[in-house]
Amino acid sequence: MAEQARFYGTGRRKDATARVWMSPGQGNISVNGRPLLEYVHNRKALEQLVLQPLVVADGVGKYDVTATAAGGGVSGQAGAVRHGISRALLELDANLRPLLRQRGLLTRDPRAKERKKYGRKRARRGFQFTKR
Repeated sequence: MAEQARFYGTGRRKDATARVWMSPGQGNISVNGRPLLEYVHNRKALEQLVLQPLVVADGVGKYDVTATAAGGGVSGQAGAVRHGISRALLELDANLRPLLRQRGLLTRDPRAKERKKYGRKRARRGFQFTKR
């Protein structure tokens, strides 16, 4: 029996990394062994964020997505899964590149937490100053 086609994509966002596998199926999406809605704690904005590449490529309900995400928080991991799905879709069909690129789904979001500086409380906030 021939193995079903699987497509892989690695996604990154903030400190999170997601490994994403896609295969033709009924549209089941699981992250770290849990259904997507349960994983993002029923936050519709994060659910839409993860589904965005599939909506753009008209692949909602056509592919099963399995992802493992590590590092960062739920929001960063959702962004990483989105990036991974976009890359897996490219592996599936290279003709989707202009469509995904146009919507900024292939670009790795470079925004990350700024490092703390010495002489300061946080990255930019200084210590409280007392005049008298």
